[in-house]
Amino acid sequence: MADKPKILLISLGCDKNRVDSEKMLGVLHLSGFEATDDETEADVIIINSCCFINDAKQESIDTILEMARQKETGKCKALIVAGCMAQRYEKEIREDLPEVDACLGTGGIDQIAQVIKDALEGKKDTVLPDVNTLPLEDGKRILTTGGHYAYLKIAEGCNKHCTYCAIPMVRGRYRSVPKESVLKEARDLAEMGVRELILVAEETTLYGTDLYGRKCLHELIHDLAEIPGIRWIRLLYCYPEEIYEDLIECMKKEKKFVHYLDLPIQHADDEILRRMGRRTSNADLRRIIGHLREEVPDIILRTTLITGFPGETQEQHEELCRFINEMEFNRLGVFPYSQEEGTPAAAMDGQIDEETRLDRRDELMELQQEISADLLQKTVGRTVECMIEGQAAGENVYVARSYGDAPDVDGYIFINTDENLMTGDFCKVKITAASDYDLTGELL
Repeated sequence: MADKPKILLISLGCDKNRVDSEKMLGVLHLSGFEATDDETEADVIIINSCCFINDAKQESIDTILEMARQKETGKCKALIVAGCMAQRYEKEIREDLPEVDACLGTGGIDQIAQVIKDALEGKKDTVLPDVNTLPLEDGKRILTTGGHYAYLKIAEGCNKHCTYCAIPMVRGRYRSVPKESVLKEARDLAEMGVRELILVAEETTLYGTDLYGRKCLHELIHDLAEIPGIRWIRLLYCYPEEIYEDLIECMKKEKKFVHYLDLPIQHADDEILRRMGRRTSNADLRRIIGHLREEVPDIILRTTLITGFPGETQEQHEELCRFINEMEFNRLGVFPYSQEEGTPAAAMDGQIDEETRLDRRDELMELQQEISADLLQKTVGRTVECMIEGQAAGENVYVARSYGDAPDVDGYIFINTDENLMTGDFCKVKITAASDYDLTGELL
């Protein structure tokens, strides 16, 4: 409708937040609103916020303040904060950021259109549904990933209660999305042209335990693989202690289930793992990783670590370095510990200064850079299947990903060719060169 206001939605934080943003865009589209990516043209600006760690909170605050200026210099008539920060810090937002016209919690996706209407009428809405509700399951999404891949959220919340993590406070307890809803959404995505489904949750490997009384992620993957048009199914956020044999067998047998797992281990020292509230030991991690590589020899393993956790000694940091050096993860990310109020770790003795946390992060990343370079060098001469991500501007160079590369967090394969390729196309590429994190190849 021509008289409907233009909406700018800015999505911050993780890919699970991105799914929520895409669903909100879908609700707004069905309600007749028009989307824009130009803040100067937006009548309403929505910020789907993140507050996972201090850096994410600061990014959210900075974005709110930046967009608030559009109420003075642009067309913006209403500024709405949605998502995790709104859920956790609604009172503080109201007190410290009067520019904000409405707050919408993590479970209120389906109410975004009404919140906008109220905000434009001058009503200061606060919509914070119970944190344990299951947000909108149905409804078309407006994809923001280019359309050839999409994140598919299969559960909400978390029951692990790691001592450093505030997610249960803002996302609630673990709730699997019913299988019928997941499959319907996946079929809709396939009809929109999606070729790769990336399954996400705070913890994917527990899927089904609350609804069906058992782990049934492997059954869900099998059903997803039956959907025409889907070529790859990728799995992220798998707690290592929850990996189970049926899931491994599914990876071995189901051709669409790519041989890639994201295992956030966080640390490798037994005492630090205990203080973190993790359910694994150094020996457990070695056993699980060894078993995965024995059963699926070409598996690509990604992990994330926290460095500078309260009480972490130099010796414990060196133990983590040794572990990473020996395990040789294909992909790895490191976060310096963030002291989150309300979490048990925030009150622990032995809080470590920021400089030490950052130095330890940098040391781990330098170590991983060497490991990555060595592993990628071994791929030179091999032929891999790739999905085209796009073309470098003004060049005959295409950017692609193999099964070993998740979007946004892993590397790319650069292909020099005069061929005319389209985003989402699959092709065979021979690897001709390697850098620390990326590869170069030629089209076959």
